[in-house]
Amino acid sequence: MIINEISGNLSERPLHGKTVDYLDLEWYETTKRIQRKNTVQGQEIAIKFLREGQRLREGDILFENQEKIVAVNVLETDAIVITPKSMLEMGTVCYEIGNKHIPLFIQDGEVLLPFEMPMFRWLDAAGYQPEKTKKKLLNLLKSNVEPHGHGSLGSSLFTKILKMASSKDDE
Repeated sequence: MIINEISGNLSERPLHGKTVDYLDLEWYETTKRIQRKNTVQGQEIAIKFLREGQRLREGDILFENQEKIVAVNVLETDAIVITPKSMLEMGTVCYEIGNKHIPLFIQDGEVLLPFEMPMFRWLDAAGYQPEKTKKKLLNLLKSNVEPHGHGSLGSSLFTKILKMASSKDDE
């Protein structure tokens, strides 16, 4: 079965008695445009997204017929969890993590990232009080996964703002 697009999400659609077969994905597989996997019930799925920037989310429906729905299930993984005490701490920790080009997630007022011992130690030494736990990493901040280069102005929102600001300074 080849999947080229998402047809909805379980959170927005009633099941009407249909069986749900899940495609289990690791957090980092949700951004892959081309992959071949098997569902929990053994159905082979080939994902082939044509557009750049498409990513799978928890509950996304990949296939539906009269009896069955195939939907995405993002698996829990070891994660670092930081609960910022203020907006300043939130901004600072997100900046520091993002500056290291590590995928960053924000869920329920917490900052999450995939567990890496060196990063855990650094965050602890910096006073952020990180915790190691198992979590579903669901809310990936897009800025961490978009290709970009330092020093060249690409097409991200941030670089567009920089271009607009610099053109006004030139006037």
